[in-house]
Amino acid sequence: MHYYRYSSAEVSCWYKYLLFSYNIIFWLAGVAFLGAGLWAWSEKGVLSDISKMTRLHGFDPVVLILFVGGVMFILGFAGCVGALRENICLLKFFCGTIVLIFVLELAAAVLAFLFQDWVRDRVETFFKNNIKSYRDDIDLQNLIDSLQKMNNCCGAQEPNDWNLNIYFNCSSTSKSRERCGVPFSCCIQDPAQKVVNTQCGYDVRNLPVSAWGERIYTRGCIPALEAWLPRNIYIVAGIFVAISLLQIFGIFLARTLICDIEAVKAGYHF
Repeated sequence: MHYYRYSSAEVSCWYKYLLFSYNIIFWLAGVAFLGAGLWAWSEKGVLSDISKMTRLHGFDPVVLILFVGGVMFILGFAGCVGALRENICLLKFFCGTIVLIFVLELAAAVLAFLFQDWVRDRVETFFKNNIKSYRDDIDLQNLIDSLQKMNNCCGAQEPNDWNLNIYFNCSSTSKSRERCGVPFSCCIQDPAQKVVNTQCGYDVRNLPVSAWGERIYTRGCIPALEAWLPRNIYIVAGIFVAISLLQIFGIFLARTLICDIEAVKAGYHF
């Protein structure tokens, strides 16, 4: 590829290398996400037996990590190479994809605000489906445990949602030791206790409902998240604005560089 410079039109080195620096960070982050995702799949044996992906009925967090990593890797690569080689096709691909992601994020935020009841129902259904698969995948299990511990909650709407899981179901035919219990992440932990008691939720739902509050959290995670959001709306909005500004900055750099390259080529043909 040839590069042309004229007094009337030239490609700004400032924008060129600023866009390159902007994208190299995303590219490296994408590599890190992909590496972490593939390592997690390797530990679970998915890479040696791809059919395991179809056996998990719940959500596998590794899939999300790999998807985000893949998008960041592709966009970062396109932006880096497009900036260094002054390739308009790659730069337009980068810019167009960022614009598409920005529009989808904005549309999702607006729709989530307008259809709150529908979103709440979908989130509840999603959570309950993953309760069923709690013991099927270690990453999903850790995700649910983290969510319950951080929000001091248990189940989607209440602790009895754990009846959906075959191991925690109160059915008289269940042979599981965890029968009629809840995961340890539902338990109210003693701050003075240094070692986590992973059996603290055993048989707790065999007790009278009035006694549950002494041992486990009785509020569901959906109500807990609904209560958390208004208290932290400024933090959520700040994160959304920060991500949007980063995307707008990348779009601006890419569009500016594209205009410079097109101006140089127009001057050359003239």
